[in-house]
Amino acid sequence: MFYEIGKKHGLPHDPWKSCVVPRPIGWISTINRAGIANLAPYSFFNGCGDFPPHVMYAPLGQHVDGGAKDSLANVEETKEFVCNMCTYELRDAMNESSRHVGRGVNEFETSGLAMEPSQMVKPPRVKASPIHLECRYVKTVELPSWSDEYRNYVVFGQIIGVHIRDEVMTNGMVDIRKFKPIARLGYLDYTVVENSFAMPFPDNGAKAEREKESPRPHVKQPAE
Repeated sequence: MFYEIGKKHGLPHDPWKSCVVPRPIGWISTINRAGIANLAPYSFFNGCGDFPPHVMYAPLGQHVDGGAKDSLANVEETKEFVCNMCTYELRDAMNESSRHVGRGVNEFETSGLAMEPSQMVKPPRVKASPIHLECRYVKTVELPSWSDEYRNYVVFGQIIGVHIRDEVMTNGMVDIRKFKPIARLGYLDYTVVENSFAMPFPDNGAKAEREKESPRPHVKQPAE
């Protein structure tokens, strides 16, 4: 079949999100100036830079009380956020944290999740999560929208600190079999990453030689 976006496709549900799968879940924790924490999951989330590493997430639409969602308003206000890894074990708490609630509600509390202090940023971490990425806000990009009420925002942040539990490591490498990350599919469906396979780059030898000739320079972190 073929259908043009914005026109009728004759299906019971729009299938396009099932065509971009699986999508990792960015479980984003932020905090406002009053010190109230917020936690929300986003399936429009991914790494988008490497030197230094960056991530993005998309707080689409608007808050149930009107205006920007807390995950956007807070990060633009305080300039910091944390990405918490969501696992199969934490799936119900993650789902509960997506509930539409009023401003000032702490989703850590409504989802029954313990908070843990971060090291380099103010927003707390999900204590039960095996991996956390502490991030410094970079910028917000607004994409075109068909409605003034439904806005398409993308938030970019630079990763400045990484927490990895020792028990999810094997021989110095992150072992997904030990924590089973989940990802979003289309409709109401999710998937679990339980196994993986490796494939070397076809030009791996040539790449290694190039890196020997032109290694990445060492860049110091900018002063605060």
